Amino acid sequence: MKKYSSKRSIQILAHLLQQYGIADIVISPGSRNAPLAIHFSEIDGFNCYSIVDERSAAFVAMGMAKSEKKPAAITCTSGSAVVNYYPAVTEAFYQNIPLLVLTADRPTDFVDIFDGQTIRQKDVFHQHSYGDFQLLEDSKENAEDINFDIIKKAIELCFEKQGPVHINIPLEEPLYELVSELPTFPTVEKTIKHKEYEIPSSLIAEWHTSQRIMLLVGTRDYSPELENQLTQLVKNHSVVVLSEANSNLHHEKFFKHIDRYIFNFTEEDYKTYAPDLLITVGQNVVSKKVKQFLRSARPKQHWHLDEVWQPDTYFSLTEKIEVKPEVFFSKLLKFINLEPRPYYNLWDVLRDKKDAKHEQFLNTIDFSDFYFFNKASQAIPENYNIHFSNSSGIRYAQLFDFGKRKIYCNRGTSGIDGSTSTAMGFAIKNENPTLLITGDLSFFYDINGLWNQYIPPFVRIMIFNNGEGNIFKIIPGPRNANPNTLDEFIATKHRKNAESLAKHFGFSYIRVEDELTLDRVLENFFKPDVQPKILEVNTLGKNSADVLKSYFEFMK
Repeated sequence: MKKYSSKRSIQILAHLLQQYGIADIVISPGSRNAPLAIHFSEIDGFNCYSIVDERSAAFVAMGMAKSEKKPAAITCTSGSAVVNYYPAVTEAFYQNIPLLVLTADRPTDFVDIFDGQTIRQKDVFHQHSYGDFQLLEDSKENAEDINFDIIKKAIELCFEKQGPVHINIPLEEPLYELVSELPTFPTVEKTIKHKEYEIPSSLIAEWHTSQRIMLLVGTRDYSPELENQLTQLVKNHSVVVLSEANSNLHHEKFFKHIDRYIFNFTEEDYKTYAPDLLITVGQNVVSKKVKQFLRSARPKQHWHLDEVWQPDTYFSLTEKIEVKPEVFFSKLLKFINLEPRPYYNLWDVLRDKKDAKHEQFLNTIDFSDFYFFNKASQAIPENYNIHFSNSSGIRYAQLFDFGKRKIYCNRGTSGIDGSTSTAMGFAIKNENPTLLITGDLSFFYDINGLWNQYIPPFVRIMIFNNGEGNIFKIIPGPRNANPNTLDEFIATKHRKNAESLAKHFGFSYIRVEDELTLDRVLENFFKPDVQPKILEVNTLGKNSADVLKSYFEFMK
């Protein structure tokens, strides 16, 4: 016999989640949220997952939402458990990943009287959520009708904004009163808003008068529609399309390796290659160099296309176009002439020169992080989703070609926390296998990402372990510090490896420390197995930062 919570607010919540098709619920254990856990786990159609660590749980749910392209819900007990959600909430906020945050709470009268596990939970995510709601306790007047309206509004906002929305749920004791039958609730009339868009004639005119048109595509999921639209724009060399690995665009006329091409740009180069019309699509751009380039270039016109975010990243924003890029380009292509422009040829000559030098450099490198990324890019099967960790991982990825594989990275806040958990959540919900390529600090920082009983056996993790946060040996500045300070407090040198962790969490494990072993191991690493696998590439003492610096010196 099924047993459901007697709490009316929870019954209404479950009903509305079903009405809107939200099925994935990640539950962290606790007593105050036990009524939610009991109730959700008994409802047919809900997929409930138990993840103990709230910080990891929220990233796991975020990975699920990213994979499924619809909201996932998370629920936890009251107190400090709630604020452990915050890193994932901020990431989902800046990436526009729909996350419904359901936090159980003590009754409102218990706040700030030193009752156990009680903090100020109302509006706790206010700075980084698209909506903050608090339900009434069941005993309050008109609670049922009011809570119904609150929950409906919160869920629809999560869909509309495609980002985190918080519902705080004060629950009075007793918490464990159960019922065997549920009341009938009304079918919901959905009122999710959809934007209409018509392109202004002024933008058509600006397009036709611009001689140097550049499209820069940042972090975004793969879209075959957008890829086809941008392909039409480049086929006659009408525009220059700059993209990154995590832009998930694939065409031979797109410029996919920005840092290869502009690393040593001078002030004069900034003028030579500058656009007069810049169109930006997607979110965070990894390349710091392209940001410097465009901030210096100051294009006359800058249009940004996004339903939610309109950042003036390059200090030249002139048009905030609040619509999906696919909708915008479908309108634009009806009105514009796709004439060849010399601007494309200027960039094409630069690309040919730099790509040739890149190939030359590959013949000179010894075992290092750079060597590993080159080999990995060639060995990964085409059906794999690839998740990269921050910080050096996603930067190395920009220098290599990963074909048409779908690429992901937490570039909303660009932190190292949650990379493993996000990838595992994605893997749980995706029919294609997932590979996480991660640095050592990112991996060890998110160890609880493996404390997850739902990880499928076709998951693969590659750790490039250089014994420190090697990014601080790559970026300018940190090396000015005293070497001991740099090693201990910034780069954080260590001698840890993942062998014991792999065994503990049920992964098979392989470690390699040289070229020949890596080449041999990669042949079998992706073959099916009964366990997920970890490959740890130990580059400790190989001066990987110096190899990368020598690469950019060679590219000049």
